[in-house]
Order: sequence, then C-alpha cells, then structure tokens
Amino acid sequence: MKMLITGGAGFIGSHLAEFYCDKKYEIFILDDLSTGHRSNVEFIDDKHFIKSCITNKSLVEDLIKKEQFDIVIHLAAVVSVVESINNPIRSQKINIDGTLNLLETNRRHNENLKRFIFASSAAVYGNTKSLPKKTDSFIDPESPYAIEKYTGEQYTKIYNNLYKLPTTSLRFFNVYGPRQDPNSPYSGVLSIMKSKFANNETFTFYGDGKQTRDFVYVKDLVQAVSVVINNEESSGEIFNLGTGKQISLINMFEKFEILYKRTIDKKFTTVRSGDIKESYAQIEALKNLGYSPKYSIEEGLEEYINYVGS
Repeated sequence: MKMLITGGAGFIGSHLAEFYCDKKYEIFILDDLSTGHRSNVEFIDDKHFIKSCITNKSLVEDLIKKEQFDIVIHLAAVVSVVESINNPIRSQKINIDGTLNLLETNRRHNENLKRFIFASSAAVYGNTKSLPKKTDSFIDPESPYAIEKYTGEQYTKIYNNLYKLPTTSLRFFNVYGPRQDPNSPYSGVLSIMKSKFANNETFTFYGDGKQTRDFVYVKDLVQAVSVVINNEESSGEIFNLGTGKQISLINMFEKFEILYKRTIDKKFTTVRSGDIKESYAQIEALKNLGYSPKYSIEEGLEEYINYVGS
C-alpha cells in the first residue's frame, strides 16, 4: 500500500509515518519544512521525501499521477491561529487553495485512492457555549485558521458527495506528545509547559488558566486515524478526535508539578485573539467505529516527559 502524508515531517505526521512504516506501507512525505524537521523522519529515504509545498500544482500533479496513492493523509497547513490572523492571505493560500489542489488532483489523476484524510481542528467551533462539542454543534469560527479548516471540511465533503472521492475529516482537539517543538510559534501549550519545567523557566498563562481543553496523546490520534482508514463507514463523514474529557490549563500545570516533583514560576497575561475558553469533544461516533483512547492524561504526560530525544 502506498501512502502520501502531507506535512509528514511535523509532529503528528512523523508519528503517522513511523506507525505505517512499521506496517510495511510505502510512505511518501510532502513537506516544505517550514515548520517540520527532516530529522523527525530520518527513516524515510530521500526518494520518498519531497521537499515542496502543497500549492505547487505541477509537482503535486506529477507525484499523484506517478504514484497512484492508496491513502492520502493531508496534514500540511498553516496551523497557528496567531499566524493566520497576522497573515490571512498566506494562510488562506495554503489551507484552502492547497487542500483544494490535493482534492482536485486526486479526483482527476488517482484511480487508486481508497481514503483521503483531512486534518481539521476543534477551532471550527469557536467559543460556542454548548459542551461537549458535537460535529453537529453550531459552528462559529473566530480566526482565519478556523474558517479555513471549516472550508477544507466542506470541500472534502463536497468531493465525496459530487465525485465519490473517499474523504474523511477529523477535527483534532489538543494533540500532544514527543516531537512537538516548543520553540515553534505553532507549538501546543503542553510542549511549551514541558519545556519551561525542563529548563526551570517562567510559564505564561494567557488569561486566568481556567480555560479547558481536550488533550489527546499523539499515539491515540494515530490509533484513531488507523480506525478511520480501515472502516469504509467513515467515508464522507466528519469526526471529532479527542478523549471526550476536559481539563483546565492550571490543572495541567499542577500535573507537571507532580511529575517533575517541583514547581516553576508562572505569570498571567491577557487572552490572545482567537483563543477558545472551553472545549472538549463528543467522540461517540468515532468510538462506534472502534476507537478507544488508551492514554490517561497522567500516562500520556509521563511517557511524553520520559521520551528520549523529546
């Protein structure tokens, strides 16, 4: 089986590549390394690593025509809310035009496609009051990034409805784990918190620290993607990908204190534009396909903290 992972040199993509390499898939990675790292996927040889952007139409067309991928996992994106606010034109070009380029090229030139996975985000829900977040909950995007992810979902759904392309969208909640880069502006809050504890530096809360998130360990995400790929009932659907549980950032800070057996300084500043107050996922639809999160917060954090090279 041939698989293309766009953004595959990033945090999440590298774990998916590793998992499917172990399963003897032939993995190709398309990544411009704007945020990913070649070192994350040293097990991928240069023949299978293409350093380019998803907006490069001729390259994407040539690659898909030649390789006829069975599976495409589309992760490549501008993933920072702040970056999308500061530079919405660039963000739109990659997150919408790039996604459409992949969908259309697969529609026209890939007769072998069995599943196209689109990585969406819980950001699409915005600050809507209802909890847990359901896939049919009211959508109220509060940033260009959130609008772009919602648009990508709708394109993948339309390509399923109109052209029978086997697409599935997954709304990622807050994913954490090894290979998250704490120095990147795109980094998740837990990788930053981990870095501050490791280096005994001050951690900054944006707001009061009471905002809640559904933190899902990257190995549980990999399991969920595998479930979706192996289940034809997922075609044309949108799923939440989280744990179904919420925890506040201040409580996460306390769990780091327990694991590190010490504390660090913390400070509080104003909330950032586009940030969400409360969020956690309803995951029953994904559970019905066979997904079952294995990692508790404590188990995920302990493995993350003890990961060699993290």
